[in-house]
Amino acid sequence: MKIITCFKLVPEEQDIVVTAEHTLNFERADAKISPFDLNAVEAAVQLSGDDGQVVALSVGGKYLENTKVRKDVLSRGPHELYLVQDVSLDRALPKDTAQVLAAAANKIGFDLMLFGEGSGDLYAQQVGLLVGEMLQLPTVNAVSSIQIMPGRVLIERTLEDEVEVLELPLPAVLCVTSDINVPKIPSMKAILGAGKKPVTQWASSDIDWTPTPSYTELTDIRVPPQAERKQIIFENDSPEAIAELVEHLRKVLN
Repeated sequence: MKIITCFKLVPEEQDIVVTAEHTLNFERADAKISPFDLNAVEAAVQLSGDDGQVVALSVGGKYLENTKVRKDVLSRGPHELYLVQDVSLDRALPKDTAQVLAAAANKIGFDLMLFGEGSGDLYAQQVGLLVGEMLQLPTVNAVSSIQIMPGRVLIERTLEDEVEVLELPLPAVLCVTSDINVPKIPSMKAILGAGKKPVTQWASSDIDWTPTPSYTELTDIRVPPQAERKQIIFENDSPEAIAELVEHLRKVLN
């Protein structure tokens, strides 16, 4: 069983600066693995068993140069790492990202491809589904349980008022939810061993990909102006103070 688990590098939230012009400055923001993709990595490692192979795959721009993040993902269990780096993918939207992942996955080969439910920045929830469509494979999102069987996979989708059970032939593409597992924290031995695992880096030309016209364009990201604090303080719990608090809440909610 060969499993490709895809992950995206996103900026560390605490390092993002809100400017006076209500824009976001990412210059000092370090890269990290999108938290939702950690569930996909953990699921892939659990499913692979002793005889399987797990390949971690990511595409992007300058964030992929971060060696610390490379070791981080490999310390979580994947046997090798593939990266597709191109300056045009630095802040790519879902369509381009999906095209590159599909082309890379075709070149690597796989039985099962796993994604998180969305990315920690855009959270568009589109990439995994687009990849499955581009590869013309059975594709399901919102997966909360996976069981591998010979030539097929049995999955569960936990919906609002029911659990849906589906059986799909392999190869397939699945997008897992954060409820599927709790990602393990890598041990010191795993962290040290990560540096010895193979890393393959490709350019867009290595997978025969060229950018195509986008359906949408990201023009700007702006932060809503912060509301000024009202500085209303209630210093006791008397019936009068409670009534006054209720009145203030009623005005805000209405």
